[in-house]
Amino acid sequence: MHQVQRVSSFFQLFLTLAIFWFWLNGSLAIDVVVVGLIASFVIAALFNGGLSAFSDLQPTPKAIGYSLLYVVFFFKELVKSNFGLARIVLTPGLPLSPGIVKVRTKLKSRMGRMLLANSITLTPGTLTVEMTGEWLYIHCVTVSSTDTDIATANIVSGFEHYLEVMYG
Repeated sequence: MHQVQRVSSFFQLFLTLAIFWFWLNGSLAIDVVVVGLIASFVIAALFNGGLSAFSDLQPTPKAIGYSLLYVVFFFKELVKSNFGLARIVLTPGLPLSPGIVKVRTKLKSRMGRMLLANSITLTPGTLTVEMTGEWLYIHCVTVSSTDTDIATANIVSGFEHYLEVMYG
C-alpha cells in the first residue's frame, strides 16, 4: 500500500506543477509543453511526498468548497491589509507600533500550518518569524494587542476557519 501512496503522491505533485506551469506560461507551444512536463517530472521525482499542497487536504466536497472560499478570504485580507499599510505610510509621523506577538494555532496538519504561516507572511504588515509546535511568532508593523488570545483572534482565526476544514 505504501508504494501506491508514493505513486499517487508523485502524480498529484506532477499534475499540480504541470498545471501551474501551463497556467503561468499561458502558452501551449511544443517547447513550452516539453520543458514544463520535464521540469514537473524532475521536481515531482525529487520531492515526492514533500511538496504537494494536496497531501493532507481532506478529500471532501466541503473541504474543496472551503478551499475556494479560502482563496477569496485571502485576497480580501490582502487588499484590506494593503490599504491599511498604505494609510500608515501616507500618514504624517508614521503611526507605527511594531512588535512580535505570540499566537496559537489549532491546526494539526503540517501543510495547514505551513499555509497559515505563509498566508500571514504574504499579508502586508505581518511576517511569520517562527513556528514552534502550536505557537507562531508574528512580526506586526502595528501591534494592536500583545495578549495571546486577542492576537490569535485578530491574526489567525480568519485563516484557520477555512484551513481547519481543508486540512484538519
